[in-house]
This record gives sequence, structure tokens and C-alpha cells, in this order.
Amino acid sequence: MSNGVHEIEDAKLLFVFGYNGADSHPIVARRIVRAKRKGAQIICVDPRRIETARIADLHLQLKNGSNLALVNAIAHVIIEEGLTDDKFIAEHSHGFDEFKDLCQKYSPEAVSEITQIHPDDIRKAARMYATSGQSMILYGMGVCQFAQAVNVVKGLANLAIMTGNFGRWGVGIGPVRGQNNVQGACDMGALPNAYPGYQNVTVPEIQAKFEKAWGVPLSNKVGIPLTQVPHYVLHEPPEKKIRAYYVFGEDPAQSDPDLAEVRESLESLELVILQDIFMNRTGQYADVVLPSTGWNEHDGVYSCCDRGFQRIRKVIEPPADADVLTDWEIISRISTAMGYPMKYHNTEEIWNEVIALCPSFVGATYEKLEKYGNIQWPCRSTDMSDRGTSFLHKDGKFANPDGKAKFSSIDWQPPTELENSEYPLIFSTFREVGHYSARTMTGNCRLLRNLEDEPGWIWMHPDLCQELGVKHGELVKAISKRGFCLARCLPTDRVKKQAVYMSYQWWVGACNELTIAALDPISNTPEYKYCACRVEKIKNQLWAEKYVREEYAKIRQSMGIDNKKGGKAA
Repeated sequence: MSNGVHEIEDAKLLFVFGYNGADSHPIVARRIVRAKRKGAQIICVDPRRIETARIADLHLQLKNGSNLALVNAIAHVIIEEGLTDDKFIAEHSHGFDEFKDLCQKYSPEAVSEITQIHPDDIRKAARMYATSGQSMILYGMGVCQFAQAVNVVKGLANLAIMTGNFGRWGVGIGPVRGQNNVQGACDMGALPNAYPGYQNVTVPEIQAKFEKAWGVPLSNKVGIPLTQVPHYVLHEPPEKKIRAYYVFGEDPAQSDPDLAEVRESLESLELVILQDIFMNRTGQYADVVLPSTGWNEHDGVYSCCDRGFQRIRKVIEPPADADVLTDWEIISRISTAMGYPMKYHNTEEIWNEVIALCPSFVGATYEKLEKYGNIQWPCRSTDMSDRGTSFLHKDGKFANPDGKAKFSSIDWQPPTELENSEYPLIFSTFREVGHYSARTMTGNCRLLRNLEDEPGWIWMHPDLCQELGVKHGELVKAISKRGFCLARCLPTDRVKKQAVYMSYQWWVGACNELTIAALDPISNTPEYKYCACRVEKIKNQLWAEKYVREEYAKIRQSMGIDNKKGGKAA
């Protein structure tokens, strides 16, 4: 995020694109509500009528997969009507002329069929965004989980650059992350191309610095992204094939696309290690399970989505009979057993090593975290008065060699798998507030399971339900080229007739049986938000209910979960 979450409520306009904070991040959503109460205008861009749309001044209910066409059309209007910040463009950017040429063909009229948005509404949104004087963009997985995700992010950045909405309080562009501590994982180097602090593994000077610190030779080769693991297990020659998989705080057998392929790859591996706080679907394939402490049973540092470091402190001791260790202790013991002694006494020692090696983090000392509670990187000074950086690109200085922002001129492309006569519907995943992520934690809470349990719901427009002859609560079968799952019909006019939606945390209603493993070529994020599917009525509802109960029981039994004890591991 270029700006802090705390700045959201001071923006004069919030452009909320493919992001439902009320379900994904209720605390961030409160900031959006506060901004509204302070007089901010809100533009909501989402194919569903989400909670933000209900308080928005304008809801652009676009067709799924038309994101970049809409963004380029908004840019077209800003250019056409002379609403650009010409001084900011001239002094702090390059590539605008090429982008201006690209936008000529993206008039609101030209994209209205693609986006299913009236040209007048596109023009209204462009004027609102460009003239507020203090506009902030917030985007979520409705942008990121497409094969053209990075290009849309660049397109949103174009809007901020051309209107001068960078480098000040309450403006900028904010990716509000989809998973817990995904920002922190990236900050700490859990990427195939970077050491901690986003230091590229291919740069010799950086490689030499980490070799000296760690006392071992290191590779300068970029590793394999998570979403390419099945390919490297199943389709690469022996010399490139992945043979072992160490899964740490993740559940690819639930959360990855095309689960049939994921299962095949997990079954083909010689060794699967799972390290987590509860059993999950991936644990069904594990040769070794390493149980770790929960979030309130250890100390550490988290990164917030807006680059803010925060300390977490142990609240309770693990149960006396629990054979668990903290994650860092497990990793240290494995490293030592494999021949590289890794010995720390506490998390502060680990953190001091991190900030010593990362120039952007060096000022985020435990002393300052204790005093202020939150330090946003970059924080390059240990001086106690330096609390980090709330917003980036101050005075129009950007993190490129020439200090200027770069416009990106990119055409819209349709999603990878379009609907057809056999699969006439658009399928998209989404998140819900009642269960979290892949349900590894919340699925072990009896109260939450009593409120909402298998197999989950499929959101369908009432007209589609009527055509199929299905009613609220009835079980239906959702099918794509890759597989099927069962879900309960939820008729709702919050979605369009052409698209259906499911949340991805259910085990019997595992919607990633349907999703496609089409990846963005830069981020390697799958296209969870678009594939072709159909929905079928199940005539024998008694059979379907029995199938759900039996399959759920089988899954829980295979994971070693005692149904009688409400989720306690056997």
C-alpha cells in the first residue's frame, strides 16, 4: 500500500475496486464507513452488490473479467475532459503520451458491451475520481485473482499518477491483502525471487551480503512459485521434478485451483511435510506432521497490509500435554538436524538479524515497536523519533532509477476460459465473514460450525434459480471441465444472472474443484474469479443430504478429527 490504513478515513473519495472489506477485513471496513461519515464520496466497482455498494455514491456493477477495459475507459474520460494533473505528469512521470494514445480506443461507448456499464456512469466515475482533490484506490482479490491481475494494478496506478493522487496524505493506491500476514510473508522473503526486504536473489552484491551473514554459499537462481508446484511434480523431467514439499501454514489441497491436479501432485510426491496448528486437507497427504503453537501461544512480529510492523505477545502457555513447538523452534531444529546449526534464544534475536540485513526495516527495533506499537517501513533510522513512513512517494519521488513514475500502456484481454453452450455460467470465488480463509482455524470452532457448516452456499440470481427449478437451501451440483462440488442454493439479486459465486473454505463444497489454474504471468496468481461452469438441479434431495453428511464424516475421520468433541484433534 502506498498509504496507511489509518489514512482511509481522511480521503475525500474512495475508489473501492474488487474489494469487500465488510467480509474480508471488518476493521478496515470501519475506516471506509468513517470516511463516508466525514463526507467522502465512494465509488464501488464490483459485479456483486456488496456491502460497500450499499453506502456508495456510485456502484459500477461491471461484468466479471472486464476490469482493465473499465480502468482504461475511466482514463480515457479523464484525458478527454482535461481532468489530468499536467504539472504532476510532466515533473514526476514518463510514458504518458504512449498511454494517451492507447486510451483513445477505450471510450465509454466502446467498452459498454464489454463492461455492461452505461457510458454515463463511467464518465461520472471518472469525474468524481479526478476532481475530488484527494482520491484513494483500494483493491482486493477481485483485481488480483485474474490472469491479467498485474496489468489491472498498473492501470489503477495510471489513474493515480495522471491525477496527482500519489505522495500525499489520504491518496494513493492500496492493495488490501487477501490472506493473513501475506504482507509479512513477502516482507520476510517468502518469495521465489527475493531475500527478506525485497532484495533480489539475482543481484551479486545482495547475494554476497547474505552469504556473509549466514556463512554459506547461496544460489542466485529464482525459485518456483507456489502455484507452479503441481506442474513441477507431474510434468517436468526427473532432473527438474519436485520430490518433497514442506507446507508451512498453508493448505494447498483446499485453497489451490484445480484440486484434482493438486491431489494428484500430492499423491505423487515422495515426501510431504505439514507444519500447522490444526490438521487440514493437506494433512491427509502428509508423511510427517509438525504441530506448532497458535497465534496467542508465542511472541513475534507481524506486518500489516500497509507496511506496518506490530509485535504480538504470548498470552497463554500451550497445554501441558500438547507436544507442540513454536514455528521458529521447529525450523531451527530441522535446520540443525540437516547440518546447518540455527540457534536463537527468542524472537527478538531473529528480528534483530532481519532488520540488520534489510535497509528498509533497520529502524523498526523492538524498542520502537514497544513504544509506538506500529512502525511502517521504510524506516531507515534507529533514531527514536523516526516512526517510519505512512505514505510513499513524497514530493513525487518514485522508486525507479530516475525517480519518476512510469505509465503502463496495456490492452484489456478477456479471461482465459469463457462461458459456452456446455458451461454457460461464469463461476467466481469470494470470501465470507463467518469463516476465515481455508477454515483451518475457524473450522475447529464449534460455535462457528453451528452457525454455518458444510457444504456452503452458491449465490445464484433468482431468475436463474427459477429456470433451473431450484429453491433456497436445496442442494445443487456445480460443474466445470475440471470437477464438481455440491452446495446449497442461495437465491439473491445481489448477483447478475450470468454469474454464480461460492466461498472456498468448504470441504464437501470445495469450489476449487471447479477453478482453473490459469496464472498471471508476473504474479503467478490463479484466475479464481473466472471460469466457465454450469449448475444442475439434484432431483433426489434425500440422497444429496445423505451424501454431504457421509462425505463430511469421511473427511473429518481421515484428518483425525473427533466429531464428538467439536473439532479437537484425536
